Amino acid sequence: MTPFRPFSGERIAVVGLGRAGLPAALRLAEWGAEVAVWDDNAASRAAAEQAGLALRDLSAGPFRFDALLLSPGIPHILPAPHPVAARAREAGVPILSDVEFLFRAVRAAGSAARFIGITGTNGKSTTTALIHHLLTGAGCLSEVGGNLGPAALGLNILGNQGSYTLEMSSYMLERIATIRFNSAVMLNLSHDHLDRHGNMTGYAAAKANVFARQQPEDLGVLGQDDVLSTGMGVAVRSRLVPISGLRAVPGGIWAEGPALSDAAGLIADLRAAPALPGSHNAQNAAAAAAVALDAGLTRDQVAAGLASFPGLPHRQERIGTRAGVVFVNDSKATNADSAARALASYDRVVWIAGGIAKDGGIESLAPFFPRIAHALLIGRDAPLLAATLAAHGVPHEVAGTLEDAVPAAAAAAWAGAAPVVLLSPACASFDQFSGFDARGERFRALVQRLVAGDAERAA
Repeated sequence: MTPFRPFSGERIAVVGLGRAGLPAALRLAEWGAEVAVWDDNAASRAAAEQAGLALRDLSAGPFRFDALLLSPGIPHILPAPHPVAARAREAGVPILSDVEFLFRAVRAAGSAARFIGITGTNGKSTTTALIHHLLTGAGCLSEVGGNLGPAALGLNILGNQGSYTLEMSSYMLERIATIRFNSAVMLNLSHDHLDRHGNMTGYAAAKANVFARQQPEDLGVLGQDDVLSTGMGVAVRSRLVPISGLRAVPGGIWAEGPALSDAAGLIADLRAAPALPGSHNAQNAAAAAAVALDAGLTRDQVAAGLASFPGLPHRQERIGTRAGVVFVNDSKATNADSAARALASYDRVVWIAGGIAKDGGIESLAPFFPRIAHALLIGRDAPLLAATLAAHGVPHEVAGTLEDAVPAAAAAAWAGAAPVVLLSPACASFDQFSGFDARGERFRALVQRLVAGDAERAA
């Protein structure tokens, strides 16, 4: 059998050898490319060398490559380009994401497998996982990955009936060139990553790339619950299905209360889907339903899949109950817009927030402040958040760390302040944790210790 070598004869530089970069380099080499790799971190370089990859300091010498695969987190323009990216641009070498190479490989294999791209400021991980869950639950073949691991180039080559369900960040979307998404989902748009894209115009342009190269027979799914997303509709060339978690939208799929519907009637009762609380998750469900119905699933299959969806860690994840108080881990809420979605899902909460605040802090959350019985603030920008809460008369205290915030929040809730303790930080985590997931896991451990202690006393 002839080896599959779609990149034979191509010279590809790979910079950034983390979760996505290392498997991408190995797969490209397996598929025939001449690969040279680099990472500024010595441990990552050692891992690549041990895996048999050729290390090369790409900042020196002529830059003679056909493409540069640059890990998504490494900038190529703003706020300052990585030196290798700057050399690639000077040489006119395209800078691409691993999804681009996966698309080229699949098409080189002669496969017409469908590519489904999901983006948005918030909700894209849940929607990606939900679409994959609906497809596989109905017996369809789907590989899931991209920004929601595993890395795209770690996925298998699928045949004509398969689908690649891919979460696409703005960092990935600004580095695509030929990929065409048969189904493209744009959920919502709010201020984020402006250091990388310069301004909202640049950020929106990157997100809009999910619709690039679509044809009239393709599917475009577009959120209608924010002005910036709605405005993208004029440039969508594919069959446009509007979605909303708040109101009816002509020609689309929407939720009014718990009823997920389209023009033909009820699709699902979202009260049967406990992992999808709130209007934002209703919009996610509408997006997933649009893609699934277009893929040929029945309405009954969509309803069953929504009901059985287990949810994702760190996204309004209920992790324990003690003395009538529910503890909710929403550590993925790294900006105010995402935290607003969580706060809107509960009538009354004890709120744990803080970390590294985004531009604007939490002032935009003022409409939800009446829902906050008490706030515990952690991290670098706790004083900044405290000043905002004080200006609005919200009871709060600076706890500093999760270790201090969790028991204090629990005590307030048990004293009758609220039936929910919500970690929804509205801030990045890198001041105290390696990422939002590490922050969420620490919260989980602290809550489980509280719940276990209650169980031991009851025994």
